[in-house]
Amino acid sequence: MKALVETADRRTERAFLVGLELKSRSAWDVRDSLDELGELATTVGAVVLGDGTQKLDAPHPTSCIGPGKAAEFATRCKELDVDTVIFDDELSGAQTRNLEETFGCKVLDRTSLILEIFAQRARTREGKLQVELAQLQYLLPRLTRFWTHLSRQRGGLGAIGGEGESQLEADRRKTQERIDRIRDELDVVRRQRETQRDGRQRHQWPLASIVGYTNAGKSTLLNALTGAGVLAEDKLFATLDPTTRRLRLPTNQNVLLSDTVGFIRKLPHGLVEAFKATLEEVVEADLLLHVVDVSHPHAEEQIRAVNGVLAEIGAAERPTLMVFNKVDLLPSQDILQRWSGLFARSVAVSARTGQGFPELFDELSTSLRPVRAELELAIPFTEQRTLARLHALGQVLEEDYESGTHVHLRVLVPPHLRHEFTAFART
Repeated sequence: MKALVETADRRTERAFLVGLELKSRSAWDVRDSLDELGELATTVGAVVLGDGTQKLDAPHPTSCIGPGKAAEFATRCKELDVDTVIFDDELSGAQTRNLEETFGCKVLDRTSLILEIFAQRARTREGKLQVELAQLQYLLPRLTRFWTHLSRQRGGLGAIGGEGESQLEADRRKTQERIDRIRDELDVVRRQRETQRDGRQRHQWPLASIVGYTNAGKSTLLNALTGAGVLAEDKLFATLDPTTRRLRLPTNQNVLLSDTVGFIRKLPHGLVEAFKATLEEVVEADLLLHVVDVSHPHAEEQIRAVNGVLAEIGAAERPTLMVFNKVDLLPSQDILQRWSGLFARSVAVSARTGQGFPELFDELSTSLRPVRAELELAIPFTEQRTLARLHALGQVLEEDYESGTHVHLRVLVPPHLRHEFTAFART
């Protein structure tokens, strides 16, 4: 993986960005995507010195952009002393090799850049395994570009072989074996998650998963609601590893709130596949909290990108509550009214200030309201432990202390706990 990760080991990388303006894309879309690519490059520690685009009907088969435009950009990169050229679209191994010869420096595509960020940010063993799997799947069809130094060798018992054929095939086999081992380890992780979900179901606690575009404020929201202490930075993909915390709602309901990896446009399919063990929390959730940065000028495109990934992992039909975040940054409330009119189930909040949290709690209480049994109870004053447990586990609708010896209550309790209080039922 040296060709992908040496970015982090050298001096601050000086990057140049390249985008394609195809017929299916407008110039505005390409500009916005290049701006986001610049943010990704900055996240990995590079400084962006410039960018360029070309209009084409389709990507050039050998160099993505046209050879003439590649030579023009190569001249600009030499003048700017560029170390790395980053393409906004995925490149084949042959295209990368040809472009590196033309530019005379390292060439990356959007996928390899995102993989590098994920490799830097993964903290848990599960996260590192998922990133390594995605890297190896990306690398496998591109191994030939790393073996040009074997061009003088011939493979196989006197037979006429290709360039570095024996070593290349050995490396392909080793890479595939490592991929298989990682998949086996991730299967173990998946079974562990199933066990955890079984434990949650025994408690009958609903699960709400926070999803959204990267840097929309998901981790900040989780921290504000639960005190989770998750890293929250103004960077793309600040956190990768999932975090689940318990949230006690004002109605005395326990809810599990799970933060997930942020989504992005052109999220590599290999990453989605590798992170399926993590994203199962999204598929299994009782409710999705789709966090949207409504202060972002392209929030609508970000919503579409998130919905695209949700469809890819089979979670498009899950019940969803739109959470319009960062309302404290809006210049006008008219913008918020427009967004609220587009989605029937939505709430506006500021994860930073706490604005809108009461409305969010109300929506969560309504959406995740479990089936509860209504009981009318008469509990003696001496049964303080029973009263305390009732207040901890149930929702008290009415409470009357007028009787001299008993507390009369009307409560909602989970069905599996009803037997604990039937002895105090009012007749």
